[in-house]
Amino acid sequence: MPEVLPSPGTRRGVAWMPLPALLFLTWLIPGLGHLLLRRRLNAVVFFAVIVVGFVVGVALQGEVIVPHPGDPLSYAAAFAAAGNGVLFIAAKLLDAGQGVVTSPSYEFGNTFLLTAGMMNLLLMLDVYDIVTGKKDA
Repeated sequence: MPEVLPSPGTRRGVAWMPLPALLFLTWLIPGLGHLLLRRRLNAVVFFAVIVVGFVVGVALQGEVIVPHPGDPLSYAAAFAAAGNGVLFIAAKLLDAGQGVVTSPSYEFGNTFLLTAGMMNLLLMLDVYDIVTGKKDA
């Protein structure tokens, strides 16, 4: 039986969208899940914070990390970087976020990029909690 979000009358859900689809959209575009749950201010603030964090990270010459064989910690960092959703995909397609290891701001850039990704992943958990009723308005 597919899991469907509750109707707007019972909880702040999107009745026509299965939960996995909502979580995917939440990951793909920061703040979209909250926008679909009619939390417009939250959606705008979350979108702005994550996009600004990502852009600052790239501007500081941070690296949009992908896994490197033989480096187990790179898999955790790649998971965090991929948490940026469409920003991660666009950066990879546009060949942006290569990172300049010799730059004094490289580590700061990485911190911004990874933090933005982790914040977006936390937004997925927030949307899940809202939809399942574990978090009230």
